[in-house]
Amino acid sequence: MAAIIELKYFNTFWLKKVASIVEQASPPPIGQEHGITTYPGVPQNYLGDTAVDWYIEEARIRGGYNNTSVDFGVKAYIVEDNTSQQHLISSIIYSGIYNSRTGVNDTNQFSVGEDITKTVDPVYASIQRLYAEDTNLIIFQENKVSKALIDKDAIYSAEGTAAITSTQLVIGQVVAYAGEYGISTDPFSFAVYGYRKYFTDRKRNAVLRLSKDGITEISSYGMLDFFRDELSDTTNSKVVGGFDVHTKNYIVAIQRPFDTAIPYRPLQSLFQDPANNPPWYLANRNTPASNTYKTVSFDESVNGWTSFFSYPPTFFTSLNASFYTLFQGGIWLHHTLGGGLLSSTTRHSTFYKTTYNSSVTLVLNADPSVVKNFKTINYEGGADWLLESMVASSGDIALPVSKYAATDNYAALENNMFANNFKRKENKFFANVLQNTTLSTAPQDGEILWGYEVGGLKGFFTTVKMALNNSGETGKKELFAVSSNTVQSSY
Repeated sequence: MAAIIELKYFNTFWLKKVASIVEQASPPPIGQEHGITTYPGVPQNYLGDTAVDWYIEEARIRGGYNNTSVDFGVKAYIVEDNTSQQHLISSIIYSGIYNSRTGVNDTNQFSVGEDITKTVDPVYASIQRLYAEDTNLIIFQENKVSKALIDKDAIYSAEGTAAITSTQLVIGQVVAYAGEYGISTDPFSFAVYGYRKYFTDRKRNAVLRLSKDGITEISSYGMLDFFRDELSDTTNSKVVGGFDVHTKNYIVAIQRPFDTAIPYRPLQSLFQDPANNPPWYLANRNTPASNTYKTVSFDESVNGWTSFFSYPPTFFTSLNASFYTLFQGGIWLHHTLGGGLLSSTTRHSTFYKTTYNSSVTLVLNADPSVVKNFKTINYEGGADWLLESMVASSGDIALPVSKYAATDNYAALENNMFANNFKRKENKFFANVLQNTTLSTAPQDGEILWGYEVGGLKGFFTTVKMALNNSGETGKKELFAVSSNTVQSSY
């Protein structure tokens, strides 16, 4: 049936396409206004039923001849009729001031009558992150890092010397840092501590540090090949960085997507008792597939990369000298026994309720131009370290050495002397190196004895991996030094 609807002055009119020339027996189904609906008594192909509903704006009330005309009204802050959307990826805009003392809050005002925009060079692509440092604004583009002056400007003399002067400009002169580096599209890799800023440039396979002496490529400090391979891998979807205020290390995690989605659970279930009723993200968390993440830390005290970590954080943050990570809905406190807020274990190397083994890999290469026999393996540190592997440059392989076994009687001490484990003398630990080379790789160079028949490993250098099983250990297990007693090979 026909109906008359009274419209107010500034209404917009919607004209729905109705493929019917007869009175409808029933209204169309709700929710199908934009679909193709079959009406009783109307052919399916009437007026081209494949078309969806369409809209018009009527200029006259009720569409009548010479009726009252509808006006668009006042257009606030509109200076052009072109209403198409624009993406100013290299521009900055700022609002009015905010003053909590006087109650002035103009943060929702963007007056086009004032100069409230600043554009950096668009050739360096989009702005990914802004960081305010004192009275300067650091602008991170995909391919460039610049510094903008706040509430001041620079006037340059004929000699090129800049003099800072006060100005009414909110964002003044933009000065680019030396070096063709940017933050790519990884703004979450940014971290700051003191006057140092850290970030990654995936396009250039680099990890960078911005400090008072400019931009430094810290990924070249012994990790050039690693970051070149990992950052250039297109399957890595995210790079996350953070500064650990506890150890004073910059930590960067290169991650691929997880295998499955995280199930939704209400927020109140996050902090339940882990002993009796574990939170949902612990009981149902999705363990990343192998080689899906790499987490590594940079230490300023040695100016190098020191450790790989066995955890894939979602984000990092630091608060009051404590370091936290976020992982699948949980907040975890690091550098505390148990590896998190919701754990009561006393073991180290525990991340997200999972205890990992520790290992240190090093190369013994004294007198690199001399072929040597590595006769022993020695270390200083805790009593629970073991030799997981030892491989010489010649291919000789050592038999693994078990951890030190404490003895309190003479009989046990006598039996322990012939066991393949570390012995303690003068608070240091040592063991003989026994060959474990198989027939598939020996004899070499005319040798007729191999394996347990020969002691020591022959080669220019040897790669040693010391390991610690943390599942049954408590307390700190330090490792200070590793060495080997060698003799020059006679052939």
